[in-house]
Amino acid sequence: MANDANDDIQINAKNISIVSAISVAYLLVSYFLVGYKSDQLVLLGIFNLCFYATNTTRRFILGFSIFIVYWIIFDYMKAFPNYNYNDVAIGELYNTEKKLFGIHFNNSVLTPNEYLYLKRTNFVDVFSGLFYLCWIPVPLAFAAYLFYRNKEQFLRFAFTFVLVNLLGFIVYYAYPAAPPWYIQVHGFKFQPLTQGNMAGLARFDKFFNINLFKSIYAKGSNVFAAMPSLHSSYPIIVLYYGIKNRLGVINVFFAIVMAGIWFTAVYASHHYILDVLAGIICAVLGIALFNITISLSVLLKKFLLRYEQIIQ
Repeated sequence: MANDANDDIQINAKNISIVSAISVAYLLVSYFLVGYKSDQLVLLGIFNLCFYATNTTRRFILGFSIFIVYWIIFDYMKAFPNYNYNDVAIGELYNTEKKLFGIHFNNSVLTPNEYLYLKRTNFVDVFSGLFYLCWIPVPLAFAAYLFYRNKEQFLRFAFTFVLVNLLGFIVYYAYPAAPPWYIQVHGFKFQPLTQGNMAGLARFDKFFNINLFKSIYAKGSNVFAAMPSLHSSYPIIVLYYGIKNRLGVINVFFAIVMAGIWFTAVYASHHYILDVLAGIICAVLGIALFNITISLSVLLKKFLLRYEQIIQ
C-alpha cells in the first residue's frame, strides 16, 4: 500500500503529551509493581528516540509496540506469581514424563532430561546454546523483514505472536509447573521465590567464559512457568508465516532452528517433552484462532487496515 501523508503520526503538542503521559505512567506502574530496573529506561529511551527521530522510525516503533506490550505484560507477571493461585506441579509432571517418555538405562528409568545430561558433550553444549539464543532474535528479525516487505503480514504475525503468548500465560496460571532443573536442584519440595537457573545452558557460558545466559535467566519472571514451553511455540509461528510468504530456503533455516530449540529445551533441562508438546499445541491453536477470527471479524480487518496505514 502506498504511503499516505495524511496517515502520518505528526509531532505536535497532543502527541507529545500522549507519549509523555504513557512514558511516565509506565515508569510509575512498573516501580510499584516490579520495582525500578534499568531495562525500563532503556525501553523508554528506544521508544521515545524512535518516535521523535523520523517518520520512518516512528512508524517502525508504533508497529513494534505490539511486541513492547507483550514484553511489559510478561515483565509484570513478576508481581502476580502464578503459584499464589494454584498448586505447582512438580512430582506429578516429572512422573508423567518418565511414564510416557522414560528411557531405560543402567537398570533404572530416566526422564529424557536425565538421560541427555549423562550424555552431554561440549560440542552439543555449544550448538544447543546457539540454537536457544535464536528464540527471540529470529522472530524479531523476521518481524522486521515483514514490516518492510509486507505490512499486512507483519501485523498478522505480530498479533498471532501475542495471542499465542496470552494462551501460554493462561496455562501458566491454570497449571503452574516446575522445570526439570528445579527437581535436580531443589528436589520435589515447593520453594516459593526460587530464582531463575541456567541449568544446562550454564555449560555454554562456562565453555566461552562468559555470563550471557546468566544475565538472561537472572531476569526471569517466574520459574514455575515451564508448561507450555513458549520457546517451542515461537519458531512454529515464524515457520508458518515464512511458508505463507514463500521464503524458500530461508524456511529450511527456520525449520532447523525450530528443531534445535525443541531439542535444547529438553537437553538443557529447561523443559520436559510434555512442555515442548504443550508449546507446539499452543502455537497451532493460536494460529488457528487468529485465522478464524480474522476471517470472521470485519471490525478486526478494519482495525488492522487502519494500523497498517499508520505504520506504512
